[in-house]
Amino acid sequence: MNVPVARQYARVRRYRVAIMAVAAAVVLGGGGLIYLGLDGNGGAGGGSVLPGSLSIGGPAASPSPTGPSPEELAEAQRAKRAKQLDAALKRLAATSPEFSVAVRDARTGQTYAFRGDEHYDTASIVKTQILACMLLKDQDAGREPSSAEMALAKPMIRLSDNNATTALFQRLGGRTAVGRCNKRLGLTDTVVNSSWGLTRTTAADQITLLSELVDPKGPLDAGSRKTAFTLMNTVDETQDWGVPAVAAPGETCTVKNGWDTRSADGGLWAVNTIGRITSDDDEIDVSVAVLSHNNASMESGIALVEKVAELTRRYLKY
Repeated sequence: MNVPVARQYARVRRYRVAIMAVAAAVVLGGGGLIYLGLDGNGGAGGGSVLPGSLSIGGPAASPSPTGPSPEELAEAQRAKRAKQLDAALKRLAATSPEFSVAVRDARTGQTYAFRGDEHYDTASIVKTQILACMLLKDQDAGREPSSAEMALAKPMIRLSDNNATTALFQRLGGRTAVGRCNKRLGLTDTVVNSSWGLTRTTAADQITLLSELVDPKGPLDAGSRKTAFTLMNTVDETQDWGVPAVAAPGETCTVKNGWDTRSADGGLWAVNTIGRITSDDDEIDVSVAVLSHNNASMESGIALVEKVAELTRRYLKY
């Protein structure tokens, strides 16, 4: 065979080998790109890769889009629920006496308020403040509550006894002393009246008070917190309405209710409820305060505050 013919034969042979290699790679599903070892003229000098249309394994995957974090999704869900609750409470407010409500979830630190800064007469819910102030005064003196104090505090909370409240209120130092104590409790929007039932407060302040009754970092020590819990968790059956009405079976409640009627209000009723709902598995730890006035009767006022509390639970999903 002459030399030119031999060279041409070798070139054709290299083409056939290269084409067979490509075909084999495609059939066998080989990964990566095939390095041909051919120059632009079909020689062995240069290197090139398969065209994109012959790449093995398909196109490179695009980066996954980054979505909202779990925290952002939870916050969006909370905002949605709060907006729905706003709408529900506005519908109720259009056909009922005036009310306000505040809610705090101790597990998440989240709070909700509807007219939370509006001022209302406390009526008997002020008795919880008076109890807290008694406990703080005893702490300051380095002693446990005396038997005489507890003889007043027990009926004040469990039976909402007014005479016991007046005696304890005066024993503490009256309006001035309780007003100073409120600052320690963080009640910045509560104004104490010498006629204690006419003290003015807000739902937001009452949520603060309920939080201070259980906060290990708050002003009340463990003994004082236990005393407050025990009294508010064992109210008389006649006092067991309001916040407890929305608790599920097996949950634990503390509560203090208040109600009053005045000729200055045309004989209409102020009806309030404050309390805390907890569960043994620590999945629930929520404080609720509902204040209302201008109710036609005590019964209708109770129905209103319980309805408001029920709506908060339904929409906020606690």
